[in-house]
Amino acid sequence: MMDFDVAVIGLGAMGSAALFHLARRGVKAVGIEQFVPGHDKGSSHGESRAIRLGYSEHPSYVPLVRSAFENWRELERLSGEKLLTTTGILEAGKPGSRMVQGSRDACELHGLDHEVLDAAETMRRFPALVMPAGFAAIWQPEGGYLRPEAGNAVHLKLAKAAGAAMLAGSKVLGIEPRQGHVRLMLKDAAIEAGAAIVANGAWMSDLVRGLRPTLTVTRQVLCWYEPLQPELFRPGRLPVFMVEAEDDVVYGFPDFAGTGLKCASHYGTGPIAHADLARQDAGPADEARTRRFLERHMPAGAGRLLAMKTCMYTMTPDEDFVIDRLPDDRRIVVCSACSGHGYKFASVIGEALADLATEGETRHDLRRFTIERFGVDGGH
Repeated sequence: MMDFDVAVIGLGAMGSAALFHLARRGVKAVGIEQFVPGHDKGSSHGESRAIRLGYSEHPSYVPLVRSAFENWRELERLSGEKLLTTTGILEAGKPGSRMVQGSRDACELHGLDHEVLDAAETMRRFPALVMPAGFAAIWQPEGGYLRPEAGNAVHLKLAKAAGAAMLAGSKVLGIEPRQGHVRLMLKDAAIEAGAAIVANGAWMSDLVRGLRPTLTVTRQVLCWYEPLQPELFRPGRLPVFMVEAEDDVVYGFPDFAGTGLKCASHYGTGPIAHADLARQDAGPADEARTRRFLERHMPAGAGRLLAMKTCMYTMTPDEDFVIDRLPDDRRIVVCSACSGHGYKFASVIGEALADLATEGETRHDLRRFTIERFGVDGGH
């Protein structure tokens, strides 16, 4: 039997950050990962993730992402690793669309640096793009990208240096509330802890069964292309972009690593019955979807396909996160901070999870992310 103050289940984006924040406070913590940290079976791989302040999903995210920016920069100072690169971010679509109007509203409400561009000005500044005449765009110069594999690795490296324990290749099969602690059941062992953070991504509903009707796991495909005009797709010429067009939302990144232009559909290809069934099985239909977008809106990028990878989203019905303590056992903290837009927040959500597990509250405003909004009272 192993005893800890806090056990963190899952060492992807949120779990690795939570373990770091616990360890740096001197909390006796253990992180448990069913695979090997850095694996490609979940939602934290694929070279890059966007970060933006003006938030089309809802303006209430802006203070949280501001704190995330600060924490990512602090993590860079502590590690000496470059994790966040500013390229600016461009969000384009029809005027009044959620993408354009939502970002504009958030920027104006919070006084964020931004510009509203018409289609002609968008193409003048970023000649890789072809925008229909009626389109508009929101340009945020402070946006950019994060390196998810590196971010997770740094969180874990610093957590270990601060004294955190880690168990890799160990799957938690159940959580049993006991008098004064919780017991985590593994295949060949058990762990007792004062509190537990469940941050196991697409496997969340295995341990928090009350969320099974609420969470949907979807298959997503990331594609990398060799641009026909490489000079148009380098950082400085092309920012991180999100375009809402033809009943799809496609996002992408400049070729910053010599691996090509990355783009993907936010809407994915449909649900997966269980995360264990996910495979690296991207094929011609997946390529055709992103290539069709490139041929219409970034034709100079529609060169040879270089690579494809699959990953997963874990979606809630309202596309907001779940970050809360379970109503029927406040020692268990659940975090499903995904719905396809979570990674940028990992540095601050990890801090908030550590707060909830040790103090029962946090300075960060998480009211939008309660588990009770779905009528869930427990079910671990």
